[in-house]
Amino acid sequence: MIFECFMEYQVLAEFVRVLKIGKNARIEAPLLQYLSIMIQNMDSEHAIYYCLSNDYINSIIEHQYEFDGGDLAPYYVSFLRAVSSKINRDTLCLLVKVHGDAVVSFPLYNEALKFARHGEKMIQTAVRALTLNIYNVSDDMVYQFITTPPVSKYFSDLVCRLKEQCFHLDTLLHFKEETSTRERRNELVLETDKIVDDIYYLKDILSVGEYRLNRLISQNLFSLLVFPTLLPLLQLRQNDGSNISSVTSLYIVSRLLQVVDGKSMVNAVAGVILYPYMTLSVGDAMKGDTVDGVCNASSFLDHLNDMEKRVCSGPESEGAENFKSNNLFGHLAEYLSSNSQLISGLQNDDCVERGGVLAHIFADNNHSLLLASLFLLLILAESKDLDYLLASMIGLSRIQDIVNHDLSASQVADGSIFVKFMPQILNALLKILASQPPLSVLIQWHTGWFLRKLLISQISKGKTVNDLNFHLFNSRERLRKELDGCWFDYIPDTLRNEWLSCKTALEESSQFKDPFFALEIAVCQQDTDGDATTVSAWQRMVEAVKVFILHLQLKAVIFKGSLLEKPVLNMLNGPTADSGRGHASDTPSASFGSDVSLGSGIPCRIAFSNAGIRDIYLIPVARETTGKLLLTEKHPFRSQRGVVIAIAPLAGLSPKIDNDHPSWLHLRIREFDPKFNTSKARSNHLKMSNHVADGKWTLGFPTAKACEAARLLILEETSKQRSFVESILAPLLQDDYLGNLSDVEDE
Repeated sequence: MIFECFMEYQVLAEFVRVLKIGKNARIEAPLLQYLSIMIQNMDSEHAIYYCLSNDYINSIIEHQYEFDGGDLAPYYVSFLRAVSSKINRDTLCLLVKVHGDAVVSFPLYNEALKFARHGEKMIQTAVRALTLNIYNVSDDMVYQFITTPPVSKYFSDLVCRLKEQCFHLDTLLHFKEETSTRERRNELVLETDKIVDDIYYLKDILSVGEYRLNRLISQNLFSLLVFPTLLPLLQLRQNDGSNISSVTSLYIVSRLLQVVDGKSMVNAVAGVILYPYMTLSVGDAMKGDTVDGVCNASSFLDHLNDMEKRVCSGPESEGAENFKSNNLFGHLAEYLSSNSQLISGLQNDDCVERGGVLAHIFADNNHSLLLASLFLLLILAESKDLDYLLASMIGLSRIQDIVNHDLSASQVADGSIFVKFMPQILNALLKILASQPPLSVLIQWHTGWFLRKLLISQISKGKTVNDLNFHLFNSRERLRKELDGCWFDYIPDTLRNEWLSCKTALEESSQFKDPFFALEIAVCQQDTDGDATTVSAWQRMVEAVKVFILHLQLKAVIFKGSLLEKPVLNMLNGPTADSGRGHASDTPSASFGSDVSLGSGIPCRIAFSNAGIRDIYLIPVARETTGKLLLTEKHPFRSQRGVVIAIAPLAGLSPKIDNDHPSWLHLRIREFDPKFNTSKARSNHLKMSNHVADGKWTLGFPTAKACEAARLLILEETSKQRSFVESILAPLLQDDYLGNLSDVEDE
């Protein structure tokens, strides 16, 4: 009934009239908001058809609004998005202007694109949702309109903007000013999130499946982003500063392959980065064609130009799948099939090892380049869309495809990168893990992921890997050192907490592993061991546990062929950590305000800033992995009992007698309370702050002898607590842990 009145009184026409005479944002904003709500709630085809007819909506869209400096833009774009959500093949014709058989104007689309680069993320998102709504309608005349200049410039602008963001990312990565690692990392995260959002939008457009859209996106991606990004990786010429750095290039290409993938993208990238090895095997670029160990660029550029011409010259009559698989990379397939010696071997080792992607893999002391280059090769090798000939040149997998195409195993072994250079690659990874002093846990963990991946591939082919130099690793000694640190009581819980997350990280698929690690490694800094705060000590302990787990799991892969499911800890047979000093049963479990026995307490005094000097009793107590230092005040009515007024963890107290006052005992108090967090964000698994200061207590005793006795008692209780923790970890710290584990499993 209401909508019938709406139609009868020509309310839309009235809205148009109000807009023309009002020209005031205070009128336009609520009117657009009302229209958005009304259109979003329409579920009747009759109502939608009426609303879009008579050109009223186009009049509202094309009205000259004043957007500068106001908040009208969100209302306007929200209105446009609401309209786009109601269009289909039957109603789209009501919003376009046609001359003959061609669309000459599409106000909804044209006006929306004006906000494509708006500063507000919400508006950008609305515009992208609008464009996808239009692309998914599948109207041939509209497709022709949006893929024809000047309207089609939107797609090249998209890729150009993406390229600008990549350059900005590279600038942030190599920013020279002194900023903390955390700040730089956060900036990189924000910038990469923007880049990934844009890549996913391009994927959404490609997923529409319309060949003209696919052609435009693919052309612009290849000519404006992919080829210019890949060229510096091949080191065909000296970098004059106009190119994106190799680490950033590897990140971008890897992310593109993960998100966009498809035969055209995968094979084009593989064809470009493997081109130096193709020319070497053919022989026409082997002789007299290298300068300073870098392969000559001329033959490759000729090949690249031909490839780009084919990318940009696909006939419009071809379907999307044919365009993507045949037209874009048909040239490379013909080139490969016409050369029978393609996979016969890489004959010029010097050029191969110094040029192309292998130059980055074997780069000295550049861990981010090594890992990022390997990651790109792994993504390509594991892609189901990779051409079998290109897969044979990488050589990590796809063996069955090679057999099906009558290529002998010896040919693959002679020519593929991951076969011929596997020993050097494994040694490069092992060198990182065995580095002295140890590299950051971030670098070691990502290196471990690659090593496990390659070891599994070797084991699956029946090759022996148990002769690797794993005895060089010193992670066990590093963990033993932490037993003397101030967080030894947390080692068992940390080990249990990190075990599953570390195992999951090692088993992560290359398709889902974020290549952001390459950028993160490039900016990470080695933490100094000189920081004596308990927060820094906590970080070192967690890192020691993580590296220990990593090395143990990699050894398990080498000697057992698989990862360990869970750690074997001695939870039953360890020596009790009860002090044996006759503590009452309530003392170890005491909390603030508890009533405890003073039997073993040592009298002393302490000064509180807000309570003055107080007479107290010091009671250190340890039970199993728990250790506490209780400060108790004598009970006012019970002479042998006391009330707990303060508690400190026994571990980390580090009791020291004052040099000038031998009856004073200084204690360091751990104020930081670690909270384990199981969320899988791009952050540490523990919620923590680097700004927590350590506490400090100074206790006064009647005599220097009493002070020394208190110090020794604290150390004794701490030692008992530490012994219990050591007994729990004893199985893991044995030299033959993996052998003992096998014996247990056999039994």
